[in-house]
Amino acid sequence: MSRRKSIQTVAVWRLNVVRIAFVSIVVALGWRLADIQVLNPDFLRDQGDARHVRKVPVAAHRGMILDRRGEPLAISTPVHSVWVNPQEFDLKSNDVAQLSKVLGLNSRKIKQKISKHQHREFLYLKRRVAPEVANQVMQLQIAGVALQREYKRYYPAGEVTSHIVGFTSVDDAGQEGLELMHDDVLTGVPGLKRMYRDSRGNYVEGGEQLLPTKDGQNIQLSIDLRLQYVTYQALKEAVTRHHARSGAAVILDTQTGEVLAMVNQPSFNPNNRRGLKPSDFRNRAVTDLFEPGSTVKPFTMASGLKSGKFKASSVIDTRPGTLKVGGHTIKDHRNYGQIDMATLLKKSSNVGASKMALALKPSQLWQDFAAFGLGEATGAYFPGEAMGSMPDPQSWRELDRATLAYGYGLASSALQLARGYMVLANGGILQPVTFLKTDEAPQGRRVYSRDVMKQVVSMMEGVVSEQGTAKLAAVDNYRVAGKTGTAKKARAGGYAEKSYQSVFAGIIPATAPRLAMVVMVDDPQGDAYYGGVVAAPVFSKVMTDAMRLLNIAPDDIKQPVLQVAHHD
Repeated sequence: MSRRKSIQTVAVWRLNVVRIAFVSIVVALGWRLADIQVLNPDFLRDQGDARHVRKVPVAAHRGMILDRRGEPLAISTPVHSVWVNPQEFDLKSNDVAQLSKVLGLNSRKIKQKISKHQHREFLYLKRRVAPEVANQVMQLQIAGVALQREYKRYYPAGEVTSHIVGFTSVDDAGQEGLELMHDDVLTGVPGLKRMYRDSRGNYVEGGEQLLPTKDGQNIQLSIDLRLQYVTYQALKEAVTRHHARSGAAVILDTQTGEVLAMVNQPSFNPNNRRGLKPSDFRNRAVTDLFEPGSTVKPFTMASGLKSGKFKASSVIDTRPGTLKVGGHTIKDHRNYGQIDMATLLKKSSNVGASKMALALKPSQLWQDFAAFGLGEATGAYFPGEAMGSMPDPQSWRELDRATLAYGYGLASSALQLARGYMVLANGGILQPVTFLKTDEAPQGRRVYSRDVMKQVVSMMEGVVSEQGTAKLAAVDNYRVAGKTGTAKKARAGGYAEKSYQSVFAGIIPATAPRLAMVVMVDDPQGDAYYGGVVAAPVFSKVMTDAMRLLNIAPDDIKQPVLQVAHHD
C-alpha cells in the first residue's frame, strides 16, 4: 500500500513539474511577445530594417544648357551604375567571371577591389553603363550586386561647342566652361527615399519619399548654334589649310554684348575625353593672350581724333617709309609718302601710326587705349579668363609709345579685342560681354563720342576695299569695316622671324553695325601668313552666312548695269 502511494506521489510530482515547466514556457513566451510587440518593438524592427531597408539618395536632374533659340547644348540622360555590397558578395563563386565579362572589366581587378573594401556595404563597380549592359547585369541575379539610377551628361553639338559649354565630372559636377561657371544654378538638390531590398540586394520598386528632389535650373546662352557651326567650320578649314598651330574666333552682338559664337581649334569631343590633356580644354579665345598687331590702329586713329590734333583729312608724312625711334627702326612695306588717315589704315602704315602716337600725350594715349577695354576683364566672368595687359605709362619710352600704335607691347585675348571693336560699332559705348541670352542691352559707359567713332569706322571701310589689306574680308551687298594684323610672335630675347599671329577684326554692316568679329590664327606656315590672307577670308565666309541667318538687311546693294540695245 505504501509502495503504491509512493508511486502516486512521484507521478503527481512529475506532473506538477511538467505543468510548472509548461506554464513557465507559456509565461516566458508571453513575456517575450509582450517585450517584442509592446515594450521594445523597435529593436528587432531596426534589426530587420538594417538588413533590408536603406535610405537611398535620389539623384537630381541637372539643368539643361540651351542656345538662344532653345537648341540643347548639354542635357542629362538617365543611366544606371553597377554597385556591389562587398559583405554580401561571394568572391569564391563564378559570379566574378560573369560580371567581368558583362562589364568589360578585368576579373582579377574586380576581386582586388572588392577584397580591399570588405568593410563597406556600397562600392561602385562601373558608373553609367549602357542600358543593355544594365539589363544583362540584372539578368545575372548575383547576390550583393545592384543598380543605381544616375544621370549622364550628353553634348549634342560635340566639339563645336565644347570650349564654351565645358563638361561635368562623373558625379555630374561642372569641371570646365559654363558647366563650371553656372554649376550652382545647374546643379539640383538630391532627394532621399526609404527603399526595401530583396534577398539579392536589389531595391524593390516604390519606396517612401523622405526628402523631395529639386532639379537644377536650365540656362539659355547667347550662343546661336547656327553661327557656331558656320564659324567652327570656317576656322577649322583655315587652320588646316595653313597648317597653323591653333586658332580662335569670336562674334559679338554689338547692341547687347552677347557672344553669338566662339570657337577654337583644335577642339575636343566632350562626350569622349579619353586620352585628352588639360591643355586641350583651354578656351583660347578667352584665356590666350597675344599682341594684336595692326588691329589696334583704329584705336590710335580714335585717340588722335579725340585729341583734336588730327582730323580725318590730316596728312602724315611717312617718307621715306622708315622711322628711327630710340635706336630702333620702324618700317612700312614701302614708302607711302604723304598720306591721309584713311590711307594710313588702308595701307596699314606703321610709320604713320607711330608718328600719330608720338604726337599725343603719353597719359592720354594710354587712357584712350584702355577706354576700349584693353587690360581689364570683359564682364563675362568665364573661368580662366585672362585680363590682358597694357604697358605701364610711368615707364614709357618713346619706342614703347610708337610700337603701341601698331599693336606691340600690349596683350589681348580675342574676346577683349572683339569687345574693343564693339565700342567702334556702337558709337563709343564700352559694354560688358555676356554668354547668357539677354533682351536688353547692359548698362555701359561712354568712352568716345559718336562722331569720332563714325569717322574711324568710315576710314576702316577702305581696309576691305580692293586697294586695302583685307579685300578678302568683303561680303557681297554689305559694307564691312575692319583691320588686319600680322604680328611676330614673342619669344625669349625678342621676336621670332618666321612665326606670326594672323588676325582680322571687323564689324558689319558698316552703316549700322550689328556684329563684331575677331579671327586669330596662330603660327600659319608658308608664305601666306598675313592677316588679310589667312584670317580675313574666315570673316567673309562666316558673315556671308550670318547676314542671311540673322536676316540683316544689306547696306550696299550694287545697282545692275543696264545694257542698252543698239539697232542699226
